[in-house]
Amino acid sequence: MQQVPYGSVDRDKPLIRVPFTRLAVITVCLPLLGLIACVVLALLYHYNDSTYTHCEVANYLPSISAAISLTPERYIWRFVIGLHSAPRFLVAAAYFSFYRGRFSRRLTEQLLSCLTFLLALSENVGLLLLTYVSSTETYSVHKSGFIMFIGSSVLHMLCTCKLWSWIAKYSLSSEEMMSYRQKRRLFLFNCCFCLLAVYFYRRHNKYCEAGIYSFFAGCEYLVVLSNMAFHMTAYWDFGGSEAPPWSAEEEKNEELNVTQSMLGPEGFPEGSARQFPQHKEVKPSSCQATSSSHIQDQVCLRNRFTQNALE
Repeated sequence: MQQVPYGSVDRDKPLIRVPFTRLAVITVCLPLLGLIACVVLALLYHYNDSTYTHCEVANYLPSISAAISLTPERYIWRFVIGLHSAPRFLVAAAYFSFYRGRFSRRLTEQLLSCLTFLLALSENVGLLLLTYVSSTETYSVHKSGFIMFIGSSVLHMLCTCKLWSWIAKYSLSSEEMMSYRQKRRLFLFNCCFCLLAVYFYRRHNKYCEAGIYSFFAGCEYLVVLSNMAFHMTAYWDFGGSEAPPWSAEEEKNEELNVTQSMLGPEGFPEGSARQFPQHKEVKPSSCQATSSSHIQDQVCLRNRFTQNALE
């Protein structure tokens, strides 16, 4: 076994690198495949049980709650959501870090990004609650988890669209513009079918008409699928990134490399050394003073990143 000295740079290097695009695809495909498997198994082997309601009228599609409450469907759904939930928390943290970097000096946007992060956590907790407490076990807890999931999901989409409207307003990136447009469309699509699902659910409970509950189930499928597609837009948001957490040493080295690529070997932009042949390097402590020279600001920035990288 190779001994690594304490404090070595190698200790801070990540053991595994996963492209964020691959993580986004895996995160979305897990519940998608699990949902398809549960609905198909419920229709093939538990058709009467999965489509039964208190009205005792003909229905043709099971609701998601009914499909994941049977056996072995419940175990399949719990397995995929268990694997799915950890990356969801990771992606929520990545978005929060992304928003903090984009809106570092804007209080309103920072507060909205904090709210979006809390809603993402609440959405994931609600999903776990409705998953591990089925409707046939404790209906009130399952119902609370479902309401928590849907409510947090809609509000999270709304806050995310607002944040990305500010990003797209000043962005020239085609990926970011595509991401914002898709987020906005999926949010409107999700809201429309949420309202339709509520309408069909109330109509079924009030009039007990045949087939109405199947319309509710179909709308419920589309709500969940649009929610998955909304989270899939991380494919554009972090297309060239690797899955966090990144090592602290790697972040410092990356910042230092970016700064040195902007500045020359002496701390000046290319071609500026001839104009200021007698210019002396500014010490890090002088960054505290106000300077009108753009060159001095760049030197201060370089020295600050260098000092952080050496610490």
